Amino acid sequence: MNHNESEQFKWLLCPVCGSKTRIKMRSDTELRNFPLFCPKCKQEILINVTQFNISVIKEPDAQTQSR
Repeated sequence: MNHNESEQFKWLLCPVCGSKTRIKMRSDTELRNFPLFCPKCKQEILINVTQFNISVIKEPDAQTQSR
């Protein structure tokens, strides 16, 4: 792998604490509804990624069921 090829890879950073996760991405990688787990802050976040742009998906809070 030459120097130019290594520049198109980046570590996916946690949107909560900003630390590196265990996921390495290429510039052409796209993720949809991806459950990202951060080993540092121990949180799992649902994300979309396109061209290294991370967007967090807000999940609706659980509603209490009425009977």
